[in-house]
Amino acid sequence: MGIMGDRATLLETGRFAQRYAENAADVMRNAAMESTAMDSAETVDPVETEERHRRAAENGDTAAMSVLGALLLRRGDLDAAEPHLRAATADGDRAAANNLGVLLHQRGYADEAAGWWRIAAVAGSAAAAHALGRHYRERGDEPAAEYWLRQSAEQGHALGAYALADLLEHRSDVGAERWLRAAAEQGHREAAYRLARALERQEQARAQAADDTASTTGTETAEQWYRQAAARGHRRAALHLGAILERRGELKEAGRWYLTSAKDGESRAACALGFLLRDAGDEESAAVWWLRAAQDGDGNAANALGALHAARGEHQTAERWYRAATDAGDVNGAYNLGLLFAAQNRVAQAEQWYRRAAYAGHREAANALAILLLQGGDPNGAEPWFSKAAEAGSVDAAFNLGILHAGRDDDGTALRWYERAAAAGHTEAALQVGIARLRDGDEQEAERHLRCAAGGGSAEAAFRLATLLDARQAPSGPPALGEPQAPKSECEEWYERAAEQGHRRAQVRVGMLAAARGDTAEAARWYREAADAGSRNGAFNLGLLLARDGNEREASLWWSRAARAGHGRAALRLALLAARRGELTEGRRWCARAVELGPAEVAERAARLSEALHQELTA
Repeated sequence: MGIMGDRATLLETGRFAQRYAENAADVMRNAAMESTAMDSAETVDPVETEERHRRAAENGDTAAMSVLGALLLRRGDLDAAEPHLRAATADGDRAAANNLGVLLHQRGYADEAAGWWRIAAVAGSAAAAHALGRHYRERGDEPAAEYWLRQSAEQGHALGAYALADLLEHRSDVGAERWLRAAAEQGHREAAYRLARALERQEQARAQAADDTASTTGTETAEQWYRQAAARGHRRAALHLGAILERRGELKEAGRWYLTSAKDGESRAACALGFLLRDAGDEESAAVWWLRAAQDGDGNAANALGALHAARGEHQTAERWYRAATDAGDVNGAYNLGLLFAAQNRVAQAEQWYRRAAYAGHREAANALAILLLQGGDPNGAEPWFSKAAEAGSVDAAFNLGILHAGRDDDGTALRWYERAAAAGHTEAALQVGIARLRDGDEQEAERHLRCAAGGGSAEAAFRLATLLDARQAPSGPPALGEPQAPKSECEEWYERAAEQGHRRAQVRVGMLAAARGDTAEAARWYREAADAGSRNGAFNLGLLLARDGNEREASLWWSRAARAGHGRAALRLALLAARRGELTEGRRWCARAVELGPAEVAERAARLSEALHQELTA
């Protein structure tokens, strides 16, 4: 079980996808105020522009009154703007009617504002239709809201298209995407972001249905809109864009977008940037960004800081950050506290935090709690937690349930849990299923599971697979003189893989195969490795090779090691050596050891030799 809290959780939290909602203030802030067009020269000196329009308005120019009212409204001078807007509205100026509605809404006269918006909208103002649609939606009149928002959107108004999309999406209407796209194409950054999110979800759903990864086309489409929104300063879009680029391996560009988002205050981007820096070997810079994110309440960053300090042995600091993660609502913080206390042998505290995380639905915490209870001698208390974790998808818990039932001699239930864990890729579970299938005589299924386990790195599985394959092939002797050496069989390759992983029986078997090929040096190397690791068969076979080469003194050392470890044949060989040297008492002692160790044929030969030595001693 490793420390929890990594980039994998960044995009899977419910806190990440926040729906954008506009309130009444947003409506007024975003409503496009209409005015008579002004040429570029008029924007150079705003004071001169305002004065010129003021003089024209005093002379009764309707367009000037509308523009002057809009200028004053934009500046926040509502009292000065209102008479000009009312006068222009009375003369039939559509833009003035819309802006008068904005002014009245800001003063709190929503119903009167809606009346002027209706007049402007009927006259063809897309901005007024948008504002009127938002007004009706706030009052819960969705049919009226949809009517006016649709009027605005169909006139090409970006805010109207976005607001209509938001309304339709709220009702789960498939038409929402069309209007999000329309708003995004006009540069609405939130629409671009939400369109990208929708496209990404669609691709993920299709990928899950097809049991495949998201298609390149869909990802590129989402990326396009994320880029547009991010380029316009949308910090969450920058975060998602960084995540897409990171998954694709474009880490440098991903880091740039994470940095942009983090500087705009997105704590999850700061956290993700920290992971990128850590993976690049810059832990100190990573810690700076994690600290920034953690101080903004990001539990994942707090967990990362905790893991960093735990790895340095700074347990108190690690505990403080794990507690901060827990306080931020990140259940991984409680689990990590359990791991931290368990590593310090503070069992009571570890159990407390494991329980807290497990009750919150953390499956690995449930598995860890069950292990703790099992180690404490409470298998009945452990079983329901193993079950809860396994049902939640913990592969380790499913395997542990198999071990638990196997310990009760309930092999059928144990096998079902092993099979469940093996199906999810658990190497040791696949080995146990393979062993069970071998025991049942189902070699085909046994081979399939042993191959999975061996491919996953299990030395025992590689050895058993090699043994299974070895039993199917005819024995082969050493190559005839001048005959080319046959290539290694698949079973020998599996033996070697297991041997290289330190499997002692596999090392002995590889040594035997090498000896059969006449490669005594290779055989001796493998026998020695096995013997040094404690294999009595390895020590015995190494002794045979040495004795064959005339080095009986060293051979006797390895046979002594094997005999002391319980190898009967090695004891018999030592007895024979002692007899040849005339050490009859020593020979009888090794004969007695060989009789004790067996097997039967060895015991019989040792007994006869012992009797012969006895007769010679008493002659």
